[in-house]
Amino acid sequence: MLAVPATGAFPPALTFDIVASGDLLIHRSLHVDAHRRDGRYDFRPYFARIRPIIRGAALAICHVEHPIGAGPPSTYPIFNAPPGLAEAIAWTGWDVCSTSSNHTTDRGQEGVASTLRWLDQAGVQHAGSARSAAEAQRITLVRVHGVTIALLAYAYGSNTEIPYAFSVNLISEARIRSDARRARRLGAQLVLVNMHWGEEYQHEPTAEQWALARSLLCGRVVDAIVGQHVHVVQPIRGLCGRFVVFGEGNLISGQLRAETQDGLIAILHVRAHGTAARVTGVNYVPTHVRQRDHLVELVGPKYRSDSYWRTVRFAGHGRFIKPGGG
Repeated sequence: MLAVPATGAFPPALTFDIVASGDLLIHRSLHVDAHRRDGRYDFRPYFARIRPIIRGAALAICHVEHPIGAGPPSTYPIFNAPPGLAEAIAWTGWDVCSTSSNHTTDRGQEGVASTLRWLDQAGVQHAGSARSAAEAQRITLVRVHGVTIALLAYAYGSNTEIPYAFSVNLISEARIRSDARRARRLGAQLVLVNMHWGEEYQHEPTAEQWALARSLLCGRVVDAIVGQHVHVVQPIRGLCGRFVVFGEGNLISGQLRAETQDGLIAILHVRAHGTAARVTGVNYVPTHVRQRDHLVELVGPKYRSDSYWRTVRFAGHGRFIKPGGG
Protein backbone atom coordinates (compact mmCIF):
# COMPACT_ATOMS: atom_id res chain seq x y z
CA MET A 1 0.00 0.00 0.00
CA LEU A 2 1.40 3.39 -0.93
CA ALA A 3 2.43 5.75 1.81
CA VAL A 4 0.23 8.66 2.84
CA PRO A 5 1.87 12.11 2.71
CA ALA A 6 2.67 13.50 6.14
CA THR A 7 0.07 16.23 5.75
CA GLY A 8 -2.69 13.76 4.86
CA ALA A 9 -3.48 15.96 1.85
CA PHE A 10 -3.96 14.89 -1.73
CA PRO A 11 -4.13 16.86 -4.99
CA PRO A 12 -7.43 18.42 -6.12
CA ALA A 13 -7.96 15.46 -8.46
CA LEU A 14 -6.32 12.11 -7.76
CA THR A 15 -6.68 8.70 -9.40
CA PHE A 16 -5.50 5.30 -8.21
CA ASP A 17 -6.42 1.63 -8.46
CA ILE A 18 -7.73 -0.91 -5.96
CA VAL A 19 -7.41 -4.60 -6.84
CA ALA A 20 -9.61 -7.34 -5.39
CA SER A 21 -9.24 -11.07 -5.98
CA GLY A 22 -11.31 -14.23 -5.54
CA ASP A 23 -11.39 -17.16 -3.14
CA LEU A 24 -8.21 -18.51 -1.57
CA LEU A 25 -9.39 -22.10 -1.24
CA ILE A 26 -6.56 -24.38 -0.10
CA HIS A 27 -7.43 -27.99 -0.86
CA ARG A 28 -5.25 -31.00 0.06
CA SER A 29 -3.35 -31.03 -3.24
CA LEU A 30 -2.14 -27.48 -2.55
CA HIS A 31 -1.03 -28.46 0.96
CA VAL A 32 0.93 -31.41 -0.41
CA ASP A 33 2.73 -29.41 -3.09
CA ALA A 34 3.53 -26.55 -0.69
CA HIS A 35 5.01 -28.82 2.00
CA ARG A 36 8.79 -28.44 2.38
CA ARG A 37 11.34 -30.81 3.91
CA ASP A 38 11.77 -28.62 6.97
CA GLY A 39 8.06 -28.94 7.74
CA ARG A 40 7.07 -25.47 6.54
CA TYR A 41 4.42 -24.77 3.91
CA ASP A 42 5.39 -22.32 1.18
CA PHE A 43 2.48 -21.10 -0.93
CA ARG A 44 4.37 -18.16 -2.43
CA PRO A 45 5.25 -19.82 -5.77
CA TYR A 46 1.55 -20.18 -6.58
CA PHE A 47 1.19 -16.39 -6.69
CA ALA A 48 4.46 -15.40 -8.40
CA ARG A 49 2.82 -14.50 -11.73
CA ILE A 50 0.18 -12.22 -10.20
CA ARG A 51 2.45 -10.63 -7.61
CA PRO A 52 3.35 -7.60 -9.78
CA ILE A 53 -0.35 -6.77 -10.24
CA ILE A 54 -1.12 -7.10 -6.53
CA ARG A 55 1.95 -5.18 -5.37
CA GLY A 56 1.46 -2.51 -8.02
CA ALA A 57 -1.97 -1.46 -6.76
CA ALA A 58 -2.55 1.39 -4.34
CA LEU A 59 -4.65 -1.04 -2.28
CA ALA A 60 -4.96 -4.82 -2.67
CA ILE A 61 -7.80 -6.86 -1.14
CA CYS A 62 -7.89 -10.66 -0.83
CA HIS A 63 -10.53 -13.09 0.37
CA VAL A 64 -9.58 -15.75 2.94
CA GLU A 65 -12.15 -18.51 2.57
CA HIS A 66 -11.30 -20.54 5.68
CA PRO A 67 -9.23 -20.73 8.88
CA ILE A 68 -5.46 -20.40 8.99
CA GLY A 69 -3.19 -22.03 11.56
CA ALA A 70 -5.76 -23.72 13.80
CA GLY A 71 -4.09 -27.13 14.04
CA PRO A 72 -3.07 -29.61 11.31
CA PRO A 73 -3.90 -28.77 7.68
CA SER A 74 -7.27 -30.07 6.53
CA THR A 75 -9.56 -29.75 3.56
CA TYR A 76 -13.24 -30.03 2.67
CA PRO A 77 -15.60 -30.15 4.48
CA ILE A 78 -13.64 -28.74 7.46
CA PHE A 79 -10.85 -26.53 6.15
CA ASN A 80 -7.68 -25.33 7.81
CA ALA A 81 -4.63 -23.89 6.06
CA PRO A 82 -1.09 -23.72 7.48
CA PRO A 83 0.28 -20.34 8.68
CA GLY A 84 2.36 -20.21 5.51
CA LEU A 85 -0.76 -18.96 3.73
CA ALA A 86 -0.71 -15.74 5.76
CA GLU A 87 2.98 -15.34 4.94
CA ALA A 88 2.22 -15.82 1.23
CA ILE A 89 -0.60 -13.26 1.41
CA ALA A 90 1.79 -10.64 2.76
CA TRP A 91 4.56 -11.61 0.31
CA THR A 92 2.20 -11.32 -2.67
CA GLY A 93 1.24 -7.84 -1.57
CA TRP A 94 -2.33 -7.96 -0.30
CA ASP A 95 -2.93 -5.20 2.25
CA VAL A 96 -6.27 -6.25 3.70
CA CYS A 97 -8.39 -9.42 3.48
CA SER A 98 -12.04 -10.20 3.97
CA THR A 99 -12.49 -13.17 6.32
CA SER A 100 -16.24 -13.77 6.31
CA SER A 101 -17.41 -16.94 4.56
CA ASN A 102 -19.43 -20.08 5.14
CA HIS A 103 -16.15 -21.75 6.24
CA THR A 104 -14.95 -19.04 8.65
CA THR A 105 -15.96 -21.05 11.72
CA ASP A 106 -14.89 -24.48 10.42
CA ARG A 107 -12.48 -24.70 13.39
CA GLY A 108 -14.69 -22.92 15.87
CA GLN A 109 -13.75 -19.71 17.60
CA GLU A 110 -10.13 -20.83 17.89
CA GLY A 111 -10.01 -20.98 14.09
CA VAL A 112 -11.33 -17.43 13.87
CA ALA A 113 -8.79 -16.19 16.41
CA SER A 114 -5.90 -18.09 14.83
CA THR A 115 -6.67 -16.70 11.37
CA LEU A 116 -6.70 -13.13 12.58
CA ARG A 117 -3.60 -13.67 14.71
CA TRP A 118 -1.58 -14.94 11.74
CA LEU A 119 -2.82 -12.13 9.49
CA ASP A 120 -1.89 -9.62 12.19
CA GLN A 121 1.55 -11.15 12.47
CA ALA A 122 1.97 -10.88 8.69
CA GLY A 123 0.97 -7.22 8.78
CA VAL A 124 -2.28 -7.76 6.85
CA GLN A 125 -5.48 -6.01 7.95
CA HIS A 126 -8.80 -7.88 7.94
CA ALA A 127 -12.57 -7.46 8.04
CA GLY A 128 -15.51 -9.81 8.47
CA SER A 129 -14.75 -11.90 11.56
CA ALA A 130 -13.76 -11.11 15.12
CA ARG A 131 -12.21 -12.40 18.33
CA SER A 132 -14.53 -10.40 20.58
CA ALA A 133 -17.69 -8.35 20.56
CA ALA A 134 -15.61 -5.19 20.77
CA GLU A 135 -13.52 -6.17 17.76
CA ALA A 136 -16.68 -6.95 15.79
CA GLN A 137 -17.76 -3.34 16.22
CA ARG A 138 -14.59 -1.93 14.67
CA ILE A 139 -14.67 -0.65 11.10
CA THR A 140 -11.63 -1.59 9.02
CA LEU A 141 -10.23 1.65 7.61
CA VAL A 142 -7.18 2.08 5.39
CA ARG A 143 -5.59 5.26 4.08
CA VAL A 144 -4.46 5.46 0.46
CA HIS A 145 -2.91 8.71 -0.77
CA GLY A 146 -4.80 10.51 1.98
CA VAL A 147 -8.13 8.91 1.05
CA THR A 148 -9.87 6.97 3.83
CA ILE A 149 -11.36 3.70 2.59
CA ALA A 150 -13.58 1.36 4.60
CA LEU A 151 -13.79 -2.37 3.92
CA LEU A 152 -16.90 -4.16 5.18
CA ALA A 153 -17.33 -7.93 4.74
CA TYR A 154 -20.26 -10.33 5.20
CA ALA A 155 -21.26 -13.93 4.42
CA TYR A 156 -24.65 -15.45 3.59
CA GLY A 157 -24.31 -18.08 6.35
CA SER A 158 -22.11 -20.81 7.80
CA ASN A 159 -21.59 -24.53 7.17
CA THR A 160 -20.84 -25.04 10.87
CA GLU A 161 -22.23 -23.77 14.13
CA ILE A 162 -21.25 -20.16 14.78
CA PRO A 163 -19.67 -19.97 18.25
CA TYR A 164 -20.66 -16.39 19.04
CA ALA A 165 -22.74 -13.72 17.34
CA PHE A 166 -19.55 -11.71 16.85
CA SER A 167 -17.52 -14.56 15.29
CA VAL A 168 -18.43 -13.85 11.66
CA ASN A 169 -20.42 -11.08 9.98
CA LEU A 170 -23.56 -12.37 8.28
CA ILE A 171 -25.36 -10.58 5.47
CA SER A 172 -28.09 -8.32 6.79
CA GLU A 173 -29.06 -5.21 4.87
CA ALA A 174 -29.84 -3.39 8.11
CA ARG A 175 -26.41 -4.31 9.51
CA ILE A 176 -24.64 -3.25 6.32
CA ARG A 177 -26.46 0.09 6.27
CA SER A 178 -25.61 0.69 9.91
CA ASP A 179 -21.94 -0.23 9.42
CA ALA A 180 -21.69 1.96 6.31
CA ARG A 181 -23.12 4.93 8.19
CA ARG A 182 -20.61 4.41 11.00
CA ALA A 183 -17.81 4.16 8.45
CA ARG A 184 -18.84 7.52 6.96
CA ARG A 185 -18.95 9.08 10.41
CA LEU A 186 -15.42 7.82 11.01
CA GLY A 187 -14.29 9.64 7.88
CA ALA A 188 -14.54 7.00 5.16
CA GLN A 189 -14.66 8.66 1.74
CA LEU A 190 -15.10 5.34 -0.04
CA VAL A 191 -17.00 2.34 1.37
CA LEU A 192 -16.33 -1.05 -0.22
CA VAL A 193 -18.28 -4.20 0.66
CA ASN A 194 -17.14 -7.78 0.21
CA MET A 195 -20.00 -10.27 -0.08
CA HIS A 196 -19.70 -14.04 0.25
CA TRP A 197 -22.96 -14.84 -1.52
CA GLY A 198 -24.78 -16.49 -4.41
CA GLU A 199 -25.53 -20.04 -5.61
CA GLU A 200 -22.46 -22.25 -5.99
CA TYR A 201 -21.34 -22.99 -9.57
CA GLN A 202 -23.98 -20.66 -11.03
CA HIS A 203 -22.73 -17.88 -13.29
CA GLU A 204 -25.94 -15.88 -13.02
CA PRO A 205 -26.47 -13.89 -9.82
CA THR A 206 -29.53 -14.83 -7.81
CA ALA A 207 -32.51 -12.53 -7.40
CA GLU A 208 -31.33 -11.90 -3.83
CA GLN A 209 -27.90 -10.78 -5.04
CA TRP A 210 -29.44 -8.38 -7.55
CA ALA A 211 -31.89 -6.96 -5.02
CA LEU A 212 -29.26 -6.32 -2.36
CA ALA A 213 -26.82 -4.83 -4.84
CA ARG A 214 -29.47 -2.46 -6.22
CA SER A 215 -30.56 -1.37 -2.78
CA LEU A 216 -27.04 -0.67 -1.51
CA LEU A 217 -25.68 0.95 -4.67
CA CYS A 218 -28.71 2.85 -5.92
CA GLY A 219 -29.41 3.95 -2.37
CA ARG A 220 -25.84 5.31 -2.23
CA VAL A 221 -25.19 3.30 0.92
CA VAL A 222 -21.89 1.90 -0.37
CA ASP A 223 -19.65 2.76 -3.30
CA ALA A 224 -18.79 -0.68 -4.71
CA ILE A 225 -19.38 -4.37 -4.03
CA VAL A 226 -17.06 -7.31 -4.74
CA GLY A 227 -18.17 -10.90 -4.26
CA GLN A 228 -17.01 -14.48 -3.98
CA HIS A 229 -18.32 -17.94 -2.96
CA VAL A 230 -19.80 -19.49 -6.09
CA HIS A 231 -16.37 -20.70 -7.40
CA VAL A 232 -17.09 -19.53 -10.94
CA VAL A 233 -17.03 -16.09 -12.53
CA GLN A 234 -20.17 -13.96 -12.34
CA PRO A 235 -20.93 -10.62 -14.05
CA ILE A 236 -19.51 -7.18 -13.33
CA ARG A 237 -22.22 -4.57 -13.69
CA GLY A 238 -22.86 -0.88 -13.24
CA LEU A 239 -25.87 0.10 -11.14
CA CYS A 240 -26.87 3.72 -10.71
CA GLY A 241 -23.36 4.91 -11.52
CA ARG A 242 -21.73 2.46 -9.09
CA PHE A 243 -20.29 -1.03 -9.62
CA VAL A 244 -20.79 -4.58 -8.41
CA VAL A 245 -18.42 -7.47 -9.13
CA PHE A 246 -20.88 -10.26 -8.39
CA GLY A 247 -18.33 -13.08 -8.35
CA GLU A 248 -14.60 -13.22 -8.99
CA GLY A 249 -14.39 -17.01 -9.10
CA ASN A 250 -11.58 -18.88 -7.40
CA LEU A 251 -8.21 -17.21 -7.33
CA ILE A 252 -6.73 -20.57 -6.32
CA SER A 253 -8.19 -23.94 -5.43
CA GLY A 254 -7.81 -27.66 -6.01
CA GLN A 255 -11.20 -27.92 -7.68
CA LEU A 256 -10.97 -29.68 -11.03
CA ARG A 257 -13.87 -28.44 -13.15
CA ALA A 258 -12.57 -26.15 -15.89
CA GLU A 259 -14.76 -23.22 -14.85
CA THR A 260 -13.64 -23.47 -11.20
CA GLN A 261 -10.06 -22.90 -12.35
CA ASP A 262 -11.06 -19.58 -13.94
CA GLY A 263 -11.06 -16.37 -11.96
CA LEU A 264 -10.47 -12.68 -12.23
CA ILE A 265 -8.65 -9.91 -10.44
CA ALA A 266 -10.89 -6.85 -10.40
CA ILE A 267 -9.21 -3.46 -10.82
CA LEU A 268 -11.37 -0.67 -9.43
CA HIS A 269 -10.39 2.73 -10.78
CA VAL A 270 -10.86 5.41 -8.13
CA ARG A 271 -11.04 9.17 -8.58
CA ALA A 272 -10.83 11.40 -5.51
CA HIS A 273 -11.54 15.11 -5.42
CA GLY A 274 -11.65 17.09 -2.22
CA THR A 275 -13.43 14.94 0.35
CA ALA A 276 -15.29 12.84 -2.24
CA ALA A 277 -14.12 9.63 -3.89
CA ARG A 278 -15.81 7.27 -6.32
CA VAL A 279 -15.16 4.22 -8.47
CA THR A 280 -15.21 5.35 -12.10
CA GLY A 281 -14.86 1.97 -13.81
CA VAL A 282 -13.70 -1.61 -13.44
CA ASN A 283 -11.09 -3.45 -15.46
CA TYR A 284 -10.35 -7.09 -14.76
CA VAL A 285 -7.49 -9.50 -15.34
CA PRO A 286 -8.61 -13.07 -16.16
CA THR A 287 -6.68 -15.80 -14.32
CA HIS A 288 -6.46 -19.58 -14.45
CA VAL A 289 -5.06 -22.16 -12.02
CA ARG A 290 -2.57 -24.50 -13.73
CA GLN A 291 -3.42 -27.76 -12.01
CA ARG A 292 -0.08 -29.54 -12.40
CA ASP A 293 1.61 -27.07 -10.05
CA HIS A 294 -1.22 -24.74 -8.91
CA LEU A 295 0.37 -21.68 -10.46
CA VAL A 296 -2.11 -18.83 -10.86
CA GLU A 297 -1.59 -17.78 -14.47
CA LEU A 298 -2.57 -14.64 -16.34
CA VAL A 299 -4.53 -15.62 -19.43
CA GLY A 300 -5.39 -13.79 -22.63
CA PRO A 301 -6.86 -14.18 -26.12
CA LYS A 302 -3.71 -15.99 -27.27
CA TYR A 303 -2.84 -17.92 -24.10
CA ARG A 304 -5.33 -20.32 -22.58
CA SER A 305 -7.90 -18.59 -24.73
CA ASP A 306 -10.66 -21.00 -23.67
CA SER A 307 -10.33 -19.82 -20.07
CA TYR A 308 -9.97 -16.18 -21.10
CA TRP A 309 -13.11 -16.12 -23.24
CA ARG A 310 -15.16 -17.98 -20.63
CA THR A 311 -14.30 -15.27 -18.13
CA VAL A 312 -14.97 -12.42 -20.57
CA ARG A 313 -18.26 -14.01 -21.58
CA PHE A 314 -19.53 -14.07 -18.01
CA ALA A 315 -17.82 -11.01 -16.51
CA GLY A 316 -18.82 -8.73 -19.38
CA HIS A 317 -17.32 -6.03 -21.55
CA GLY A 318 -18.49 -2.46 -21.98
CA ARG A 319 -17.57 1.19 -21.77
CA PHE A 320 -16.73 1.14 -18.05
CA ILE A 321 -16.11 -2.60 -17.61
CA LYS A 322 -13.24 -4.12 -19.59
CA PRO A 323 -10.81 -7.04 -19.54
CA GLY A 324 -7.18 -6.01 -19.22
CA GLY A 325 -5.13 -4.05 -16.76
CA GLY A 326 -5.49 -0.55 -18.26
